[in-house]
Amino acid sequence: MPRARRALPPHRAAGRLALPLALLLALATGCGGDAGEPSDGGTVTVTVGYQSKTINTVTAGTLLRSLGYFEEELADRGRADGLRYRVVWQDYATGAPITAQMTAGKIDIGSMGDFPLLINAARGKQLKEPTRLVSVTGYNLRGGLNTVVTAPGSPLRSLADLKGRKVSTSVGSAADGTLVRALRRAGVDPAKDVRKLNQQPSVGSSALASGGVDALSQFVAWPGLLAFQGKAAALYDGAELNLPTFHGVTVREEFAERRPAVLDAFLRAQHRATEHLRKQPVAAAESVAKETGLPAEVVYLYNGAQGIATFDPALRPELIAALKEDVPVLREAGLVEDVDVDAFVDAAPLRRAVPDAAYPRTSGSKAELWLEGQRTTRAFESPGALLKAVGGGSVRAAYVPDAVTGTLWFADRAVWVLDGSDWRAFVTRSAAERYVAGHAGARVVPYADAVRLAS
Repeated sequence: MPRARRALPPHRAAGRLALPLALLLALATGCGGDAGEPSDGGTVTVTVGYQSKTINTVTAGTLLRSLGYFEEELADRGRADGLRYRVVWQDYATGAPITAQMTAGKIDIGSMGDFPLLINAARGKQLKEPTRLVSVTGYNLRGGLNTVVTAPGSPLRSLADLKGRKVSTSVGSAADGTLVRALRRAGVDPAKDVRKLNQQPSVGSSALASGGVDALSQFVAWPGLLAFQGKAAALYDGAELNLPTFHGVTVREEFAERRPAVLDAFLRAQHRATEHLRKQPVAAAESVAKETGLPAEVVYLYNGAQGIATFDPALRPELIAALKEDVPVLREAGLVEDVDVDAFVDAAPLRRAVPDAAYPRTSGSKAELWLEGQRTTRAFESPGALLKAVGGGSVRAAYVPDAVTGTLWFADRAVWVLDGSDWRAFVTRSAAERYVAGHAGARVVPYADAVRLAS
């Protein structure tokens, strides 16, 4: 029986007994994840799993899909090999269901975070459907893509205050990894001292709003979204860990070997989407916002010119080293036994597909202002200059980097400190208070007062 029968879509599988066997085989080979043999019509179907709202994966998902670059690359390929290609995009909230579909042979290419990538590698090996990590989408070298938030007005001021509290996260996600590591550094046992609830990001967000949990640890873009909506305040900036976090692209090994030209087409398309995002960050943010329903201001916080995420498909040594450090955390949680990271990482397809790609390294975030009606933003060398500009225009969004970690945050949600004549901003109140405690004369100033004083 052909392997491709596993890719039969559910709505067809439900009625398959009533169909002739020949028709069933034709349907199976033309649909779903095993893009080995084309259907009778000469069409090869490629299934891509992505997370539309995990917006630092957009160059391999939401933005890529909206730009149509993958389809364009496959059309060029089809003219060369005489085949027709069809792309099926499947959207998920987290990486776990993408892995489940990949190990069932129903998704060919997927994107997810660093911790889910390791689970993807482990499950693929266990279920004899091995996968490879072939590129990166967005990353932050300090870990700023993950944040722990509380409800506005919460009495909690530090991670130590979470003892005996309920915390929502998605177990096995990068945000869960951040929570576990951060709690340990704060002297809190994540297994014994807190009650951790395994919830989807949207469920956890609702639980935070209703008081069902005391804190939420999640990945991009949920913390920024809740802060923008006034539904959360940052308790812990993941960048305080100073450990890289990233999202990447994984592919079924069998698919990569059977259809290397299709994988090359995907990686070329991802490269083009990355270039588009870098050159037109506001337009890209607006496009992703339209596709996902997220506010463009939130998308830009992460994906903008000074955003928290840096986009570069290269499998950088710092990221691979961080991936290896993640393995013990997942092993201790019982989510994997072991992962051979070196065997999982495969840089050859990207080198083959985009041999001359080069991306500028980021030199640190700057404050940034997005005025109403503008298609471009303005960057500032200092937080004080941003405050002065905010007081004189119709502001759509203002962003400021944390004075210590560099994590960009909404200026009106940041905690501002005046130290002499210098302004500094912090993602969390605890970080601001640590600074004030170490600098005589420094004081926390409400945002509205900071704008007034600086103008």
